[in-house]
Amino acid sequence: MRIASRWIGGAVAAALLTQLTACGTLFYPDRRGQIEGKIDPAVAAMDAIGILFFVIPGLIAFAVDFATGAIYLPGGQNAQVAPEKLQEAIGADGKVDPVRLKSIIARETGHDLPLDNPQLLQRSGNLQQLAALGLRPAA
Repeated sequence: MRIASRWIGGAVAAALLTQLTACGTLFYPDRRGQIEGKIDPAVAAMDAIGILFFVIPGLIAFAVDFATGAIYLPGGQNAQVAPEKLQEAIGADGKVDPVRLKSIIARETGHDLPLDNPQLLQRSGNLQQLAALGLRPAA
């Protein structure tokens, strides 16, 4: 009876330990649930180190990271802001105030964009684009 309980305890401990061996799952829990993408070389290297030292836990780490999707780099993220809220960034002269635009984007999406970057490409829209967004030109 005592041997059976040790086997069961060992199996439970091994099952819990295998859940902790996956580096991507531990370090990047927000990546779980991805189904494809580029493999993160840092996570793959850490899992490979697990194979070098302990073959079975290393293979389990790869399996868990691939199964959960934590081994993949995060995909492209996008966010949208309602066109009505962007109206606040347009001045009385019809020009966009970059400081106001930056604050609106930060408030609505939580992303701080570098709008003062010299490599930023700025393009002016036309009336058809404004009409497609439901906006009227105000200048």
